Amino acid sequence: MDELLGRQMPHSIEAEQAVLGSMIIDARCVGDVLGMLKAADFYVQANRDIFETIYSMFTYSMATDPVTVLEQMRVNGVWTENSATYILELVNITPTSANVMEYAAIVRDMSLLRSIADAGGDIMNMALEGTGGAMTILEAAEKKIYALRQGRNSTGLEPISKVLLTVYDQMTEAARSGSKFPGLPSGLDDLDRQIMGLNNSDLILIASRPGMGKTSIALNMALHVAKTSGKTVAVFSLEMSREQLALRLLSSESFIDNKKMQTGRLSAEEWKKIGTAASMISGYDFLINDNPSLSVADMNAQCRRLPNLGLVVIDYLQLMQSASGPAKNGGENRTQVVSDISRMMKIMAKELNVPLICLSQLSRANEGRTDKRPLLSDLRESGAIEQDADIVLGLYREDYYNKEVEFPNIAECIILKNRRGETGKIELKWLPEFTTYTSLERHHNE
Repeated sequence: MDELLGRQMPHSIEAEQAVLGSMIIDARCVGDVLGMLKAADFYVQANRDIFETIYSMFTYSMATDPVTVLEQMRVNGVWTENSATYILELVNITPTSANVMEYAAIVRDMSLLRSIADAGGDIMNMALEGTGGAMTILEAAEKKIYALRQGRNSTGLEPISKVLLTVYDQMTEAARSGSKFPGLPSGLDDLDRQIMGLNNSDLILIASRPGMGKTSIALNMALHVAKTSGKTVAVFSLEMSREQLALRLLSSESFIDNKKMQTGRLSAEEWKKIGTAASMISGYDFLINDNPSLSVADMNAQCRRLPNLGLVVIDYLQLMQSASGPAKNGGENRTQVVSDISRMMKIMAKELNVPLICLSQLSRANEGRTDKRPLLSDLRESGAIEQDADIVLGLYREDYYNKEVEFPNIAECIILKNRRGETGKIELKWLPEFTTYTSLERHHNE
């Protein structure tokens, strides 16, 4: 027991001092160090105070040297009688700042080890207390470890100055990329301009009546993201098998009739097209899970293990199970379950920091209206779905209800909710033989 009480958490005072000494004698390295470390990474409180002082000075574009740092420590209220002596010691033991990033890497490594030890202690306490059951504790444990792997400890209060720096970095990156919108392209240009692309941490809901093609449009988006971004796309299909999805992807990519493909009666030229399309799709990082009994926690756990995740697609919401298993009968209970699921999906999108596209069925409420275009209130068992979603897209095709329509296969993608801009309506071309949606302009060009 004495040995355990005497054991110290991992840290390196020498590395911490070398980092601070380098930042004081060479202001040019301050920005690089601030990109790697934060104040909490320092084990010694005095070192943490000096780092926070230099951080605030850098934020306000102030010069850093022994005299200015000491003066700013007085202003910040962290100056002590030993501060001047300690600052002088830091300068003397750091002959050069050339290796500052190596020192910073040691400090960050020690901080991560301490965080792992803290997480391990928390997990052990949860297991010993036994509150919430084994699966709940396992989910909490996975979240803690995933947050560490992503470089994020449990989120707390964040100073606005740091948040603004992050926002500024995002704006700078967007300007550098030259893109017209910050998110990943969906492949539907008009839609991207309205919703700013598929953005990290956004929950995007695509809703329609059965047979409108919501699975198709989601697959089109997923394939385009995999093709253009090089990132991993994870598709969870609770309704269709992975073979059915692969067939649809092949059809849309090769432009060969889906029904004809299922018969296998194809010409040599069509087999060649399919081979080319299959070769292209195989090169994308496109993952499919067709287990029909997955919960949001299961999906989240699988996605956490993907290092280059770019997009998650779930087809569809009403088939999902809560973490506690299948819901009991009763409309009110199911409404609550679906509301809980939608909330968990929004949390999942934020935690994974990727766009999450979820499909949803609409109720029959629109069938009784003269104008059958979807409304937010048509979401089945809506509960909190429309509140949690950042973007809600409703699909509508007039020829679904009226076969004698003048312009068949013209679809409307109605933006029912948009936290990134205005609501509105975008016309798309529906190609049923290829189960594909395209923008009207692109279709005319082709």
